Amino acid sequence: MELNRIKTVAFDADDTLWANEHIFQEARENSYALVKDFVSREDWAKATFDMEIHNLSLYGYGVKSYVLSLIEAALKISGGKIPQYLIGKMLEIGKDMLNHPVKLLPDVKETLETLSGNYKLFMITKGELLEQEGKIKRSGVAELFSNIEIVSEKDEKTYSNLLDKYAIPRNEFMMVGNSLKSDVLPVCKIGGHGIHIPYHVTWEWEVPKNREEEVSYIELERINMIPELLK
Repeated sequence: MELNRIKTVAFDADDTLWANEHIFQEARENSYALVKDFVSREDWAKATFDMEIHNLSLYGYGVKSYVLSLIEAALKISGGKIPQYLIGKMLEIGKDMLNHPVKLLPDVKETLETLSGNYKLFMITKGELLEQEGKIKRSGVAELFSNIEIVSEKDEKTYSNLLDKYAIPRNEFMMVGNSLKSDVLPVCKIGGHGIHIPYHVTWEWEVPKNREEEVSYIELERINMIPELLK
């Protein structure tokens, strides 16, 4: 990799800059307490995941999509017998998720401050516009990025369009994220560079079915290793 050519470093947001997936895991557990008379914990986890994936093309990503899928799964599993007040409690779970504090992961702010002196920084995050805007505002690091893009999907076409929009050569662009599927592999496939920083929990949908060994990327344990890598 010719890392000395890199001029733009882009970061994923959820579970790269701040913790996020654990909020969804807690919500699934809290929602199970509402439907345990109808389904086992294991079957509830499968039913909610299947419903999320089924609804992605309609609702996209994010808390609102997730809660709609929880409600739909509960109605399906219970045969429509789940009490109305429990559906109301699921809506409250969603509101709590939307208002959850944004907690930066270790060394994020310091690393961004270091890199911002030498590189143009982008944030490229996937999800519902209003929800992501709220998290970005609460994160306290928005001012460190020259550009912030909220997209509905992160694939080769999306990255290509963004790089064309900002006239960024592929070999001068690096994407950093916790998801191989969304953050790393698509960028590497179009000629950019990718850094994978695994998070301790990953949504099943973000795990690629086949890791493509012919695609070259860098894997780091911690975000604060990036400045040294790019020297």
